Amino acid sequence: MIKVTSNVFIITVLSLLGLSEQAFSSDNSLQQEPGVGDIAPGFSLKDQNFKSHNLQQYKGQWLVLYFYPKDDTPGCTTQACHFRDDILKIKALNASVLGVSVDDSKSHSEFAKKYSLPFSLLADNGGRVSGDYGALRGGDIKLSKRYTFIIDPQSIIKKVYRNVDPKKHSEQVIADLKILNQ
Repeated sequence: MIKVTSNVFIITVLSLLGLSEQAFSSDNSLQQEPGVGDIAPGFSLKDQNFKSHNLQQYKGQWLVLYFYPKDDTPGCTTQACHFRDDILKIKALNASVLGVSVDDSKSHSEFAKKYSLPFSLLADNGGRVSGDYGALRGGDIKLSKRYTFIIDPQSIIKKVYRNVDPKKHSEQVIADLKILNQ
């Protein structure tokens, strides 16, 4: 009789299903990254002003939900400032922008003030929401991956970006919002 450990069995099953080992988390549960056409995972997080935000508040409008690794780092600052500079174009397309990272509200407050960011930055301290969106990088130090989701007025994911160039991302989002709004 062949003895197979549970992890070997699970990895074999994942392979047969076409999933990677990374889809298997340390708590032995599958983590499915949401994609286009999926209902956006709900969330309730506090922003830099300790105000709560949840997905339901954005029903009836488009939502650009972007995850980023760390406040006040070069790529994250570039990305946030481009969204800041383009916020009027984004709002004209009936869309709101929310940034999410595992940094706390105090860090978000300092970052938002320093760069005059006109949108909310949500504090995902435990990384649960980042995990729900497949945007959590694990290990000893948890960080959000640089992923963005465009969510439609009915809370359906319409566009996913998993390879983001912080310098061009805001332009891409605006172009896609224009197409999606047609």
